[in-house]
Amino acid sequence: MVPGTSSLCLAVLAAVSIFVSSACHKQVKLNPSPAVPAATATAELSHDDNGNTIVDLKVKHLAKPENLTPPRSVYVVWIQPRGSAPLKQGQLQVNSNLEAEFKTPTTYSSFDIFVTAEDSPMVTQPTGQEVLRQTVSQ
Repeated sequence: MVPGTSSLCLAVLAAVSIFVSSACHKQVKLNPSPAVPAATATAELSHDDNGNTIVDLKVKHLAKPENLTPPRSVYVVWIQPRGSAPLKQGQLQVNSNLEAEFKTPTTYSSFDIFVTAEDSPMVTQPTGQEVLRQTVSQ
């Protein structure tokens, strides 16, 4: 091997790895409602081996649902495909630092993702106040 080629190969591999990693991920910011103006939320979108979209939602500065007006008991994450009803994904649990993370796969590539404050985790459709929302198109 020519001296210095292993370093060059490693540099090229690192550059390709960074390019591939950034090409496979997309980040979108969710818009907070006036009920939670300090909240910041981003969803990192990637794909699994089956072509599903993986949504990794990270939220900061989100008030606990019991501190809203009116108070609620839980936040629920929804995905709504174009022209279809919203699909409940699960609960968004806020920790003591007012942060939350939620990860879910979906077969859709174009959809709205939103979070509502609900009275119960057993809801089957969104009925509570919407606190975060964004439209995703890939």
